[in-house]
Amino acid sequence: MIVAVAGGKGGVGKSTTAWNLGFELEAVVVDADLSTADLPPGSGPNLHDVLAGCADPTEATETVNAVSVLPCGRTLSGARAAAMDELPWVLERLERAYDRVVVDCPAGVARDVGTVLRAVDLAVLVTTPERAALVDCCRTANLADSLETPVAALVLNMADRARHGSIADRLGRRLGVGVTIVDSQPVVADAQARWLPVRTHGANAQAVSAFRSVVDRLEDAMERHMRRSGAAWSSRRRTS
Repeated sequence: MIVAVAGGKGGVGKSTTAWNLGFELEAVVVDADLSTADLPPGSGPNLHDVLAGCADPTEATETVNAVSVLPCGRTLSGARAAAMDELPWVLERLERAYDRVVVDCPAGVARDVGTVLRAVDLAVLVTTPERAALVDCCRTANLADSLETPVAALVLNMADRARHGSIADRLGRRLGVGVTIVDSQPVVADAQARWLPVRTHGANAQAVSAFRSVVDRLEDAMERHMRRSGAAWSSRRRTS
């Protein structure tokens, strides 16, 4: 299973969501933001090197605080040398090695985001309650729909269930997807600053059960699609 974590606007918590889903799913997390990487930088080869044909994806994967991650480089020259069109085979290689892959997408709805969404099985969208973020989230949902990539879950991040519950309900109805609210809690930001999964930093935080509910949605969605499409589903990425 390969999952993209996407959301049109930057700063909505995509990387935090991807990091924690990677931990909960026991997946490898790929930092696919070639120009503004947000996950740990790593100490060896990175995605820039892999996409330039200079390293193998599994050799570039590291473990940071119990999360497996394929980091991305931080240099402009590395980003320019990276061939984003090679990402699908990188993800397939990691899926064979790790079984589950979570991709932290770039912000926006530019070509690189489409490349990721076309190469994955499912998408998780992340937004905050602000209008601009919600509009961009809907644009990303439209992009996923145009690429026939199912959106399995939506995370309304840095929210308050009492104040923003109605927004979650309306968004879920509009996009036809279950919405999980992640409360605005200092423990979440503190865990991310330390590159720790929230579960290991604050086991009683609401975000722990929220991320777990997203995992449940992902697993249910994958099971439904596999049941409906059989072998055709698993080959969709390889023939697109």
